Order: sequence, then C-alpha cells, then structure tokens
Amino acid sequence: MKKFLTIVVMGSLFFSGCATRGVTEIDPNAVNYELSYQVGTIESLKPVIIKDNGTGTFIGAISGLVLGSMIGKGRGSTLATLAGGLGGAYAGNELGKANALELSVLLDDGRRVVVIAKGKDFYKGERVRIVKHNGRVYSVEPFSLQ
Repeated sequence: MKKFLTIVVMGSLFFSGCATRGVTEIDPNAVNYELSYQVGTIESLKPVIIKDNGTGTFIGAISGLVLGSMIGKGRGSTLATLAGGLGGAYAGNELGKANALELSVLLDDGRRVVVIAKGKDFYKGERVRIVKHNGRVYSVEPFSLQ
C-alpha cells in the first residue's frame, strides 16, 4: 500500500509541473467555435463562493477512506476508515469551493448584465471584455484598446 501511495504522490507532483503558468486556460468546448464578446464597465461587484460540483467531495472521501483504512486493527480500523471517509468528504467539499466575484456590468450598448468571474481581481469602473458562445460565458477579462 505504501508503494501505491508513493506512486500517486510522485505522479501528482510530476503532472503538476506540466501546467503552464501565466497563460489563460481555455475550456476545451471553446475550440473550433466562433466566439463573440461584449465590452462594458463594471458598475459593482461582490464576492461569491462557487459550490463544489461533487468532485472534491468524492475525491476527498476516497482519499480519506484509503488513509483511514491504514490505521488501527479490527473494529478500530473500521472506525478509522469511516472517520477518514467522512473527514475526507468534508475536506474535499471545502477544497472544491472556489472564490469568485459577481460583476454587474454596464455594456457599451446600454444593457446591463451580471456575470460570475473567478481567478482574477476586478475593480469598480474597470473596463472588461465578456467572451461568450451561445449565451455561455467563457471568460471575463480586463479590456484595453492596445
């Protein structure tokens, strides 16, 4: 079992180095589609939390079960496995949440929209570009005429 955990940890460290830093990540569904964008000015913003979609809870529960099963013997092992699974599910749910901002934007055409953006800091009065396809927002980013 220790060999398995070593392989998992080493593999995750190896693949984490493959991520490109400083480059915008694009949803794979955006490839080969014509995207449109709208430009506007942020009128107001407020912090929001995006709920876990279940993935963090699931991965946390499995990890907790595996780690909990390595503790104790007999009935103690069963309790440790159960506690590990529950604790892992809770931790995974919390880690699966993401901080974001709800932006109220006055578009250049006079309409007002509200979009949720994560991963960037925005401020009131900032000009932004909202990239969309079929009504779905792919990204919100600062906009400047350069």
